[in-house]
Amino acid sequence: MSLDLRPALSAPELLADPVAEAVAALDPEIAARIRVAPIDATLADTAAFCEAYGVTLEASANCIVVAGKRADTVTYAACVVLATTRADVNGAVRKLLGARKISFAPMDEATALTGMEYGGITPIGLPSDWRVLVDSRVLAVDAAIVGAGIRGAKIELAGSVLASLPGVEVIDDLAKPLPQE
Repeated sequence: MSLDLRPALSAPELLADPVAEAVAALDPEIAARIRVAPIDATLADTAAFCEAYGVTLEASANCIVVAGKRADTVTYAACVVLATTRADVNGAVRKLLGARKISFAPMDEATALTGMEYGGITPIGLPSDWRVLVDSRVLAVDAAIVGAGIRGAKIELAGSVLASLPGVEVIDDLAKPLPQE
């Protein structure tokens, strides 16, 4: 299978509502550089998607939602890392959020707060008070593939476009390389 990419602005049905609204609100030059493709929703998980659609792990990015706690305050953030890495949640991410304790946000919280489907959460269209932390390695990717807010589609955009999105913070060593098999 191959990806049938089209401009995201012309295919809002392939985006979760908050994602479609966020793309439409972007500078038109930036929005024009974001493409979307329908996929088999049963293949949305990274490894299955990459194998089925011929996308390398080096071009695939994951967006994870974390919840940092300090006293009675919970802070949510999204972390975008390449599929060849793992977010340094207990190190870099915890420190950046100033949290004493940090964990992956439970699925029901993540979906309720983002308006997106689990397995399709993307850094575009997240709540405006969230930090969006992007590992600097993602910037080197010319055509990064990430969720579209729904499991039945993927977004393609250059790492440089991702870095230019509102609220994005590029962080060196936000992730650690996965061990080689």
